[in-house]
Amino acid sequence: MSIASSWAWAAGVVGWTLVWIPSSAGAASPQTFNPSPHAIEIPGWFKETLLDLREDIGEAAAQGKRLMVYFGQDGCPYCQRLMRVNFSQKDIIETTRRHFNAIAINMWGDREVTWIDGRSRSEKAFAAALKVQFTPTLLFFDEKGNVVLRVNGYYPPHKFRVALDYVSGRNEDKLPFSEYLRRNVRESASGALNDQPFLLKPPLDLDASRRRSGKPLAVLFEQRECAACDELHREGFAHPEARKLVSKLDIARIDLFGTERLVTPDGKTLTAQEWGRALGVAYTPTIVFFDETGREVFRIDAYLRPFHFTSSLDYVASKAYLAQPSFQRYLQVRADRIRKAGGVVELW
Repeated sequence: MSIASSWAWAAGVVGWTLVWIPSSAGAASPQTFNPSPHAIEIPGWFKETLLDLREDIGEAAAQGKRLMVYFGQDGCPYCQRLMRVNFSQKDIIETTRRHFNAIAINMWGDREVTWIDGRSRSEKAFAAALKVQFTPTLLFFDEKGNVVLRVNGYYPPHKFRVALDYVSGRNEDKLPFSEYLRRNVRESASGALNDQPFLLKPPLDLDASRRRSGKPLAVLFEQRECAACDELHREGFAHPEARKLVSKLDIARIDLFGTERLVTPDGKTLTAQEWGRALGVAYTPTIVFFDETGREVFRIDAYLRPFHFTSSLDYVASKAYLAQPSFQRYLQVRADRIRKAGGVVELW
């Protein structure tokens, strides 16, 4: 990918990740609060730069390293987990410092950031241009200024190590990140795809099913050795709200590395693995949502606790995305509504 085209690529990739939701009592909205220079306390070995990414990429390359750009925001529990859990582990710190120059960008900040095409924007405008709606998001650049990996949301340490190894080992031209994860992640999991009574039955013709039902479609990409997939079924789909919302959606489960053939929502016949690659799915579980016309409208591709999971189902099932294109704003309104009704919002 050329430097000229990487802006279009990065701006076109929608990163749905995890989000901080302020409490309703005295909390400022993202448009009005006064952000700190950095979203949360970051490690001292992160670099302070002028945020000219051309210079930052060049400096990293001259040192035999690559650039890692972290997007965060104040109060984000998932950003905090990345910093306090992942970056407290000696091997992760050593790998990151050896192979990367790391810089931090505040999703709501006002410092000037210069992209590789020379155009400058505020931090918040830059984050919006790259569709970094939630945090944490990590962008990894190669020596030519191409984004070779985008990590949306929080990866636990055993998967985060693999992401670092993928980029530091210059593996992007050798195999897709999804395949690299599969080969190198070892975790305790059920070893089977999870079943649910509401899942569409194979063989899957997702074009015909959406035309027949008229419902939005949620496509759940899983793999057999996936602890997060097991947890999603054990906790996410077991949540009372989720059980109510699944009836408003067609839901299909697909093995990300499967060889079975299916018909996609736009009428193409592909294997499950071919479709996953075409959609750029790497992390499991990933849920890609399509509207009644077969157009992708939303996706979640990071570790989710039940509140965020049920909110994503509601966001699509209620068609809230049509009136509120920012999932973060939607979450804030939804959380306030729950609190005002006497409920409790558990972010983790």
